[in-house]
Amino acid sequence: MGELYVPVSIESIQADVFPDVALYIKSGDKYILYKSHGRNFSNQDAARLMENKVEFLFVSPADLEVITAYMESNAERVLNDDTLQAKIKGKIIYQTSINFVGDIFEHPEKVSDFSRSQRMVKNLLQYLSSDRDSFQSLESVMTHNYYTFVHSLQVTALSVLLHSEAYLLSHDEMLDVGIGTLLHDFGKVFVSPTILSKEGKLTPSELEEYRRHPEEGYQYLKKHTKLSDISLGVVRCHHERNNGNGYPQGLKGPEISRSAQVAAICDVYCTLTIDRSCRKALSSAIALLIMKQEMKGSFNERLLDALEGIVCTDNPAQFL
Repeated sequence: MGELYVPVSIESIQADVFPDVALYIKSGDKYILYKSHGRNFSNQDAARLMENKVEFLFVSPADLEVITAYMESNAERVLNDDTLQAKIKGKIIYQTSINFVGDIFEHPEKVSDFSRSQRMVKNLLQYLSSDRDSFQSLESVMTHNYYTFVHSLQVTALSVLLHSEAYLLSHDEMLDVGIGTLLHDFGKVFVSPTILSKEGKLTPSELEEYRRHPEEGYQYLKKHTKLSDISLGVVRCHHERNNGNGYPQGLKGPEISRSAQVAAICDVYCTLTIDRSCRKALSSAIALLIMKQEMKGSFNERLLDALEGIVCTDNPAQFL
């Protein structure tokens, strides 16, 4: 993650319980100190910032672990706070999830704490099931974060909605789906950062290294965690394609688990519809057109139709 500062929504900074860390305002590409260590963040601070349309403050990478621990420990309280609007809850829960993924990528050994992953996804599922506009409200945090971590969360949210639309899953299976998709790109921790950030076409050797990430993520997680076969299958097979043109195993159709098929569709859709430095986001309609025509045969058509019903209407699927 380098020197990327971590965004924290104003709503989640509660003066009486928030950790004593320095807080910064982003101005262009610079981070300007707003509150130093030892000075309380007051309700007046929050009101003034909100009046000036400031939604997020930032903490330095050195304080990531402190902030992540705080947000995770407060997530359940946030979800059960009837005084908070659903959109504010979403902003806090999504931000907590993104920081979690960032922490895991920065410290891969932490992924062995299975109860932490379960807790995170349970909170995410609770929010997704309580707000009919839950997927759309992801936009409130997307522009303030790093691509890989936001992408992981976006794929998770959409996979949960698509699973609930296409299949009748138990809560435990949905939990496995959520954990698998949240960690689906974990193998990228083993890929050179220069390859991940490269905007031009990858060389054959670079492409070979990149394409190892699903298998390497799967092998590491299988050895060091208690993830279920469903979760591990999502990590290993989210780049497989129905026509056999995917990787790492070149599986076809029913050889690919249903959860991995869903994750593959959501992974591509979310890649096409999020802004990146090398390409502007496509609309939902254009992204689906590309997936149905230019990538014909790559995906289960019934799942594509179900995805269209979720992202191209005002009534996203409800579940649980």
